[in-house]
This record gives sequence, C-alpha cells and structure tokens, in this order.
Amino acid sequence: MLFTQYYLDCLSQASYLVADERTGRAVLVDPRRDIGEYLADARAHGLTIEGVINTHFHADFLAGHLEVAAATGAWIGYGRRAETEYPIRKLADGERISLGDVTLEIMETPGHTPESISVLVYEHAADPVPHGVLTGDALFIGDVGRPDLLASLGVTAEELGAMLYDSVQRKLMGLPDEVRVFPAHGAGSACGKNLSTERQSTIGEQRRTNYACAPMSQGQFLALVTGGQPAAPGYFAFDAVLNRRAHELFDSRATARPLTAAEFAGARADGAVVVDARDPQEFAAGHVAGAINIPADGRFAETAGSVVAPDRAVLVVAPEGREEEIVVRLARIGFDRVLGHLRDAGATLAELASETSRASRVTATELRAALDRAEPPVVLDVRNIGEREQGAIAGSLHIPLAELTRRLDEVPADRPVVVHCAGGYRSSVAASLLRSAGRRDVSDLLGGYGAWRAAYAQV
Repeated sequence: MLFTQYYLDCLSQASYLVADERTGRAVLVDPRRDIGEYLADARAHGLTIEGVINTHFHADFLAGHLEVAAATGAWIGYGRRAETEYPIRKLADGERISLGDVTLEIMETPGHTPESISVLVYEHAADPVPHGVLTGDALFIGDVGRPDLLASLGVTAEELGAMLYDSVQRKLMGLPDEVRVFPAHGAGSACGKNLSTERQSTIGEQRRTNYACAPMSQGQFLALVTGGQPAAPGYFAFDAVLNRRAHELFDSRATARPLTAAEFAGARADGAVVVDARDPQEFAAGHVAGAINIPADGRFAETAGSVVAPDRAVLVVAPEGREEEIVVRLARIGFDRVLGHLRDAGATLAELASETSRASRVTATELRAALDRAEPPVVLDVRNIGEREQGAIAGSLHIPLAELTRRLDEVPADRPVVVHCAGGYRSSVAASLLRSAGRRDVSDLLGGYGAWRAAYAQV
C-alpha cells in the first residue's frame, strides 16, 4: 500500500492519496484545487488515479474533485445523501472499493454535514482491523467537527449534533484502539475549536484524550461541541454551495497579470478591492488608500475569505516574487476574480503617491496613555471568543474578525479606534478594513493582547 498525506498549513487542510502499488490503482481523498502535486506523485509511482472522494461538502476550501476528474477521468464519490450539479458516485455505508488487495470501506459519519462519510483503509482486503480511518471533519485530533456551520443549509445544529453524537460516540469509537486516525484538518481550522497540531493519532488515543469522545449523554455532547466555537469566516457558505456546483476549473497555466500604475488605478476606480499581502509594517509605511492588508505569512486565504466578498474583483499587491502564490491561495477558496497585480510594487506605489496612505500603529504604553484621557479611544478586540475568555482589555468592544464586515456599524464612528488581536496579524487586517470603509482615525496595537498583558497584566 502507498499512503500519502498532503498537508496545507495555510488552511490546516489534509488530503490523501491511497494506492495499491501492485495494481497501480489509486484514489484521492479531499484534494485541494491545485492538483499538480498529486498528479506528479502518481506519475512518479506509476499510478492511475481512478477515483476522487470528498468526505463532505467542504466549506473552508474549494475542493479539487472537478480538476482531478478532468485530468484523469476519475469518478467523483460522495456519501449517498449528497446532491450535486455534476455526475457523482454515491457511496453507501459499508460499501467496499477495491484497488487490488488494498481496500477502502465507506462509513457514514454525518453530523458536521448530513452527507459526511469516513473512509476505512485496509492494507489487505482480509485484514480484520483497518490500517486507518480518514475521518474528514467528523473526528479531529483533540476535537470533532462543529455541527453549527452553514455548510448544511436547512439543517439545524441540534439535528446535526444528534447525528454527530452517533457518528463519534458509536461508530468511530466503536473501532479498535489501534486504528490510526487521519483527519481532514489540524490546528487553526475554524471547523473546530480545539484541534491538535498533530497530523495523525489512533482511536485509542482519542478515546483517552479527546473531550468529545468521552462517554456522555447526547445533551452533554451537543453543549460541549457547540460552545465556544470561533466565528465562521464569511466565505464558508459560498464554498459549501460552490462545491456542489459545476464551476470553472482552476487553470494552473494561468498567470497573475502584471499591471501598470495606470491599469491598476483604473481597475481600482471601477470598484476592484485592493488586497495588500505585504507585512503589516511595510503596509503601514505606505499603501494604496483603501487597501486591505492581509499578510501572506499567515492564514492568508481564510482571512481573505473573511473580509473580502466572493463576488468582488481583486487587485493584488504582493511581496516581491510571491504574486503567483497569492493568486493560487485565493483560488483555493474559489476567489478567481483576480484582475492582476502591481508590477514592481515599490516603484509603482511611488507612481501612485497621491493615492497612497500610511497606517497608524500604537504600542501598549501609548494605548494605556490614550485610555487615561478624558475622551479615550474605542478599543476593538477582534479575537475569537475562546481567546477573549482568557483575558481582555477592560471596556473593549468585542467583534471577531470573521464577523466584522457585517458588524461595522457597531463600531462607533465618532471616536478614534484602536484594534487589537492576539499578536498583531488580524488587527492590521481589521484596521485596514475599517479604513477602507471610511473610518479615518484607526490604529492597531503592536504586539496585540500579548504585549498588553505583558505590560499591564493586572489591568
């Protein structure tokens, strides 16, 4: 058996290639949209990818099933409850897929979504215990898939929670302890709240350490898995629907188009949003007015999907040499309307000097002094609820970054605003979003809440 895990740090997303090396037959599970790496590995090992399975309709990325099918002729498989605009193979509970001696078995594990499945992997068809289980978003390492996302339109969190309870507590925990667990996501994903940085585990280890796998009632389970979840990024519903549809394929040969200053300015005037992927300090030193700062060195795609509408045309300002990377990372969440990028960003920004701005950033000491004034600024905390429960600046307004675009009106417009997150990444994004919406006096806190806590732990 050839078994390969591919892990994408930016989206905390795992995909898998399972093959029988004797027959050369292979299946991909939960592939991303840029499929070159999978195809190259298949060629290197003399494999034929004959099927691609999605464990569910993903909300956090646009899966690569259509790209794989177009490139290889593979069938596309989903759980039997899935309905799509393109032809699929509906996989039933207990169904076996033979690749030779290597065998896959479908296990229905609804709850994160109604059509969710897990895939048992047997190295030998007659093995009494599977080598592992690909759990999709049903079971993570340290957590389970949340049942409250909009990926399951028309189904309530309570209904999904009851399904998930059965899937986790009875089906997955019914497997032998030695079965390896290979989830679709790791730490950082908004698909759960307590995901581990580990990329594989065992059923036995999860039985011992995963809070959601301990014996409990259905009511206790639902309360635990729904409480304290991070805000879902705005693009999740968009991707959950788009993964059902027959959409345009990702074209790896398409390159990011370099734009002159005049072309860039014209597209911006026509309504395109500027996504500036440079470091917050570089952005603060000078950027196109109204640009949204989403640094490349971080959870770029997820953050972009939280603050940029899917139907907006996008202009990119990228760190030198990373323009193509930024376009691919946007495509991974289905954001294909990238018009181009600045050619030689530094020089071109100089040409656009009359349209550029600087951004204010303040230290914890400067914020403390400002809060002691007669008319203090509004302090906006854009961390997730679980982070805020660990401590907060007294009197601060809390709006998670993923909710900010739809809650901008809750931020007072008649006072200066200082935005903070945990360390400074999300606060630069949020501050730039507020400025793009017309707020004039907006700063972000250098070092975030970590810097504030270090200086004023007692406050």
